[in-house]
Amino acid sequence: MSVDTKADVSDEETSVEEMATELGEAIADTPEYQQFEETKAEVEANEEAQEKIKKFERLRQEFMLARQTGEATQEDVTKVQEAQEDLHSLPVMSDYLAAQDELSARLEDLNRAISAPIAVDFGQQAGGCCQDE
Repeated sequence: MSVDTKADVSDEETSVEEMATELGEAIADTPEYQQFEETKAEVEANEEAQEKIKKFERLRQEFMLARQTGEATQEDVTKVQEAQEDLHSLPVMSDYLAAQDELSARLEDLNRAISAPIAVDFGQQAGGCCQDE
């Protein structure tokens, strides 16, 4: 006969949290994460990329404000798209975006592996409730 005590539950919670920490550390050691961090640092250190990011963000914010007030035009959309294309055309930025995509794909694979035994899409459902299906 087994009786769960608070100590047993606490030990299980600690064990699960320790495994989660180990998983996080293992993810940080993956080539995909390492490449992502390297390319992110390169973008952050690249003056041209930073200038184009600022320009894109400014135009995007202006567009969002214009859209909220009903004053957005197709020309505004075009300006934002052109700024984004200009930014993405930089080799340092395209390398970063490719690394981001690879990391995202790896994390999706891990999400499926975590979700399978518990029959819950961990990445989609764990943080929310009451979602329509």
